[in-house]
This record gives sequence, structure tokens and C-alpha cells, in this order.
Amino acid sequence: MSTHVLLIGSGGREHALAWKLAQSPELGNFFAAPGNPGIAAYATCVSLDPFDHAAVVDFARENAIGLVVVGPEAPLVAGLADALDAAGVPVFGPSAAAAQLEGSKGFTKDLCAEQNIPTARYERFADRDAALEYVAQRGVPIVIKADGLAAGKGVTVAQTLDEALAAVEGCFEAEGAEIVVEECLEGEEASLFCLCDGKGALFFGTAQDHKRAFDRDRGPNTGGMGAYSPAINLSPEATRRAMREIVEPTLKGMAARGTPFRGVLYAGLMLTDKGPQLIEYNVRFGDPEAQVLMMRLESDLLPILLACAKGDLSGVEPRWRDDRALTVVMATEGYPGAYPKGTPIGPLPEPRDDLVVFHAGTKLGADGTLLSDGGRVLNVTARGPTVREAARIAYGAIEAIDWPSGFWRSDIGHAAIMREDV
Repeated sequence: MSTHVLLIGSGGREHALAWKLAQSPELGNFFAAPGNPGIAAYATCVSLDPFDHAAVVDFARENAIGLVVVGPEAPLVAGLADALDAAGVPVFGPSAAAAQLEGSKGFTKDLCAEQNIPTARYERFADRDAALEYVAQRGVPIVIKADGLAAGKGVTVAQTLDEALAAVEGCFEAEGAEIVVEECLEGEEASLFCLCDGKGALFFGTAQDHKRAFDRDRGPNTGGMGAYSPAINLSPEATRRAMREIVEPTLKGMAARGTPFRGVLYAGLMLTDKGPQLIEYNVRFGDPEAQVLMMRLESDLLPILLACAKGDLSGVEPRWRDDRALTVVMATEGYPGAYPKGTPIGPLPEPRDDLVVFHAGTKLGADGTLLSDGGRVLNVTARGPTVREAARIAYGAIEAIDWPSGFWRSDIGHAAIMREDV
């Protein structure tokens, strides 16, 4: 029996999920709200406000939706999964209470302290002057985090005191702001993904993101300028340790609070000389990490997400391709600062087995021309037997895309390629 699916979101992550879901023989009618021109190749795009819970529930009922997949974090933090769950509609994504793992940095840090989860030492502040005094006393390097959602950009790793104090001031420009101030961990970052059914965790791959805007990890933090998978720096032993010391205690702590976690749990890790430590949690697939995970996933995604939504992953064993996958973000000049919209983009390469260009921030003009409509616009995603080969395919495709207003990093996967060459 086929399952009718509604996908919430409009970015590159959602295009990758749509591309993978569309391959399922179990898929019935497929809708996306609002979707994008890339997603429209697989799903019927509809106008729905994900924060109008009643409207989403009504649509799901009227269209016999058997699974709602919520891509971005903000609707989850706002309680969309709760509304769907209360209406008896299976939903892939955590409750609002469980989504606090991403919605509040302070909530997560307090849970880590409660469960003895390895993470950076921290203090929470709701008072600007107290935060400024604390930062001045602690010195640099130091990490300043806005407590709430910030689309992956609410973190400043300050190397100078002026930078740290400016970050604090910037956070407190918002009324009612709170911040977390952390020690600066040393090591390499990696991303670990798990699917959780409210009882346990199913390992679901690794990746390494490239957050800085420019080559050689320079410039401001962004939502992510590229990624590759699997993370070559995350060994099997480190993975097992992260699951045992970080993920499992988190799920135990959430269940003990009466807020069991169901959905995808994305742990941002720092691999230190003391072992993996938690930087932060996200409660949805990463963007652009989802793109490389979907390129590597051999299994049918739909029954996996449905099993997770229904709270029973006991019989699920995902199969992965041995290949490496790599994605390069093509962004609009000026991102992550101010940038223009509506710049024309030439024809894109047709999808093939080892290459897909996912739409992250695009729209169609009146004449059908593809236009930019965001900071991160395209995710050129490739798969190959090595990271080097995947990078060669991705960058070769980029050279064929005519978009003068775009820029991209030329070194995605560079550390992994160097390790492969040793």
C-alpha cells in the first residue's frame, strides 16, 4: 500500500530528501510546502504556512497524508509535530519540548551537565553587563552562542576580546535575549547523525561540514558552504564512544524528563585529545549534510522515516554505498551578509547517478528563467570512490554553470583528500 507524503521546507536539504523519497516504490501522492523549483520535479508544491498548525493538519487529513516530513527546525520548535501527532498524522520530527535540544543552547548545556555528557564548560546569561564582565575576566579564545535558533549562524568563536565583547553586544540587541558563553574546545569538528524512535538511537551516518565562508576556513560562519561524507576523521571507535557517552545519555535524560526524542538527532562534535565532546545538537538533518547522506544512502528512505515516526526502528538496518559523497554550496556574492536576489542562473546539469544539483534558494521568473532567491542557492553534489574523485566531479559541474553572481569555496573536502593521499 502506498504512502502519501507531505514534505515541509524549501531548501537544499528538502530537495535532497524529496529526491530520495521520490525513488521509493512505496510513495503515493507527494506534496511539498512550499518546495522550490528543484523539488517541483518530484512533488506537487503547495502553499501552506508551517506555523499555521490547523491548516497543515487540515491539508494532511484532506489528502490522506500517511507521513509528514518536517525539514527545517523552526516549525519543530514551534510545535508542528505536536499538532500533527495529536491529530493522528504520523510525523517525522520531535515534539516542541524535545526540539529544545536545538531551540535552546542553554537547555542542552544543562542537560549535558545533568547527564555528565562531555562538552565545553559554560555559563548562561540573561544580563548583558554580567556577560560582558564574565567574558572580560575569562579572556580569549572564547565562544559566544545566542540561546535560540539562529539558522546555524548564531555562534562566534572569538579570537580577540573586542570580537567577543561585540558578539555579546550583538546577541543582546534582541529583546529578552539569553546567551551561552563556553570555553573554546580544540580539535576537529565532525557531524554524527542518529534516527531516534523515542526509545533508542539508530546510527545514520557521519559528515564533515565547512562552516566558514571562504577558502582555508576564513571569513564569517555561515549555514555551511559544503560537506562530505563519511567523515574521515571520525573513527569507528570515536563513533562508538560518541554514541555511548553523548547520544545515549541524551536520550535517557530526555525520556526521564517525559519528553522522549523522536526524529533525527544531529550531534555536532569536537574531536579533542580527551575524546569526542558535544558542541551542539540539531533536531533535523543538517544542510548541506543531508545532501551527501542522501547521495550515499542505498536503502529506501520512506519506510525508514515512517518507522521512526511510528516509534519503532527495531527492524531497520540502513544500507550505505561504499562511495564518498561531497557537496559544494554555490552562494550569492555578499552572503552571509547582505546579498541581491533574482540574479539569473544558466541551465543546470541533468541529474545522473553520480551528480545531482540540489536547489537551495531558487525561484522561477515570469518567463521560466531560474533565478537566485537566497544566500545559499545551489548544492552541487557528487559521489565517487574517493573524496578526491567526488570533488573532481562536483567542481567540474560547477565550471559548467553560468551564474556570474555566485561564489563558492574551492577547497571543500581538502583535509579528507590530504588524508587519502597519505
